Amino acid sequence: MKMTRDPYRILLVDDNRDGLLVRRALLEELGHKVECAENGDQALRLFMAGRFDVVVTDHCMPGMSGAELIARLRAADPNTRVILLSGFVEGMGLTEENTGADVVLMKSSREGTQIPRAINRLMTGAPRRKPPSPQKLPHTARTLAR
Repeated sequence: MKMTRDPYRILLVDDNRDGLLVRRALLEELGHKVECAENGDQALRLFMAGRFDVVVTDHCMPGMSGAELIARLRAADPNTRVILLSGFVEGMGLTEENTGADVVLMKSSREGTQIPRAINRLMTGAPRRKPPSPQKLPHTARTLAR
């Protein structure tokens, strides 16, 4: 895959150093600017200090899960684009709806193509907006939503 646009700034988060290095090498080879964090606290510090187009985070990490990190990132910037990775997507029932991620991907041998594709979709498509909860809709819209 050859990059044909400006590089994206990507924050990778994973407590597995080998996973970080492989993903970083892949994304940098495509021309992106990548910073890495080994836990949620470090990721939050980097996120607050810099600007990132996309955050790619593991789900199962000590201290702060990927879903908890996503909630904190969204509190800081609701439009943050986030990809959640896990080796246990199906077993844990991880979805975009219950994690807050824009995309949930299974860690696998295919992630080398899946991650860049997901990043491109997030960056070239319309920003994903979460629908308001029925309690926040006007009364008539709440009635229609039922």
